Amino acid sequence: MSLQEKFIQHLKQFSFIQQKQKQLLTISGGVDSVVLCDLMFAAQYDFVIAHCNFQLRGAESERDEQFVRSLGNKYGKEVLVKKFDTDKYATENKISIQVAARELRYRWFYEVISGNFSTLNQNIPTDDSSLTATHLQLRAHPIHYILTAHHANDNIETLLMNFFKGTGISGLHGILPVQGKIVRPLLFAKKDELVAYAMENNLPFVEDSSNLSDKYTRNFFRHNLFPMLKEIYPNIEDNLLNNIQRLTEVEELYKQSVEKHKKKLLEYKGNEVHVPVLKLQKTSPLSTIIYEIIKDFGFTSTRVQEVIELLESETGKYISSSSHRIIKNRNWLIISPNQSTEATNILIEEKDKKVMFSDGELSLEVIESSTFQIPSSNNTAALDCAEISFPLLLRKWKQGDYFYPLGMKKKKKLSRFFIDQKLSKTDKENVWVLEMNKKIIWIVGQRIDDRCKIQPSTKTVLKISLHNL
Repeated sequence: MSLQEKFIQHLKQFSFIQQKQKQLLTISGGVDSVVLCDLMFAAQYDFVIAHCNFQLRGAESERDEQFVRSLGNKYGKEVLVKKFDTDKYATENKISIQVAARELRYRWFYEVISGNFSTLNQNIPTDDSSLTATHLQLRAHPIHYILTAHHANDNIETLLMNFFKGTGISGLHGILPVQGKIVRPLLFAKKDELVAYAMENNLPFVEDSSNLSDKYTRNFFRHNLFPMLKEIYPNIEDNLLNNIQRLTEVEELYKQSVEKHKKKLLEYKGNEVHVPVLKLQKTSPLSTIIYEIIKDFGFTSTRVQEVIELLESETGKYISSSSHRIIKNRNWLIISPNQSTEATNILIEEKDKKVMFSDGELSLEVIESSTFQIPSSNNTAALDCAEISFPLLLRKWKQGDYFYPLGMKKKKKLSRFFIDQKLSKTDKENVWVLEMNKKIIWIVGQRIDDRCKIQPSTKTVLKISLHNL
C-alpha cells in the first residue's frame, strides 16, 4: 500500500475532518510538512497554509518563508505568514527559545482558526468593504482544525525524552493524535517513508540548519542516542511504536482506576476539596493517588512526600502551590484556593494584617496593653498575645464545635450557644469561627474564648476587627 493510500485510510479515524471544510496546515518548509501538504492536496482536502517566521536564522528564515509562499502558488492555496520576535519574547518571559517558539506558534494558530483577523496582517482594516480576499474567504469559510506534520519518529523521540527526564503514565503515550483543535494525521508514518515519498514525487523542501545542532535535546536523541540503540535493537522503531499503542491503552485503564479512587476520597464543598485523612492513608498505591489528586491544584510530583508528612502532622500545618493550599484540619486535608474570598477554610499567618473572606474582612493589629482599651463591640476581639500561636484557621462552624465563652469556666457547644443567643437558622448558617490548635478562640462577631482573654499580666494584645462587606 502506498503512503497516499495509507494516509487516506488513516484519515478515516478523524471523521470530524471533512474534505470540503477548510483546515489550517502548519508548514515549515521541511520534508515532513511538505509531504503533509501534498498528501492533503492529493486527497482533495481543502486547507490554508500557515507559516511561522521566527526570525532566528537570518537569511535562512526568509528563504523558508518565500519557499512556503511558493507552495501556496503551486497548490492554489492561501498562505498566512506571521513574523515573531522570538528572541525578545523568550528574554521577556525568561524561557528557552524552543518554549518561546512553541508558545508563539500555537497561540497564533488558535487565533487564526478563531477568526481573529488582526493576526493575519498588522494593518487590518476595520471596514468590511476593505477586507482582502483572504479575510472575506475565511469569514465565509472558517478554519476548523490545525494540522501538524508530527510523524512516528517524532513520537518515539518524545517517548524517550519523557522517559529519561521522568514522567507519569501520561508521558509514555508520546504525542497524542488529537489535542483540542490540533490534529496530527502523520503519526502513523516513519520519517523514512516521508523522505521516500518526497523523492518519488519530486517534492522540493528546505532544510533547517538548526536541526543539525546537537545543542537541542531532541536533536541529540535523534543524531546520537537513537542510532546507537538501533544498532543493538534493529526493530526499535516498530517495538517502541507498539509500546506507545499499548501504553496508551494502559493509560485508559489507569485513568479509570484513578477516577474510582477520587470518587471515594474527594468531597467537593464549594471551591474546596476535602479529603479524609484516615481513608487516604489506607489507599494503595498512596504516592500515586496523592499525586493524581494534587496535580490539578498546581502541585508537582516532588510535593507528594510533603503531603504524606502532612497526614501525620498537627492541625493548622499546610503546604502551598501558586494557586492552592493543602491544609491539615483535624481528620481532613482541605485543598483550598489561595484567593481567600473563594475559600471556607482560610489560614491566617502572623504576618497577615488583613484577611478577606466571603462575609467581610478581618484586620489584625498588635497593641501594647498599657495603651489598649477593651472594646465594647462584638465585632472586635481582644486576645492575649501570649496565648496565641499562629497560624490561625478561619472557617465556618460545624456541629460538634465547642468553646469556653468569655466569663465561663465550662465549655459550651456552639449549637447551644446559638440557641441562647436566639440566632435564626439563617444567622447560624453564616457564622464563622477562628480556630487555633483545635481550639475555637473567637466566634466571629459574637464572643471570644475565655482562655484567650486579656489578663492583668497581659503585655500585648492581638486586636482582630471584623468589617462587614
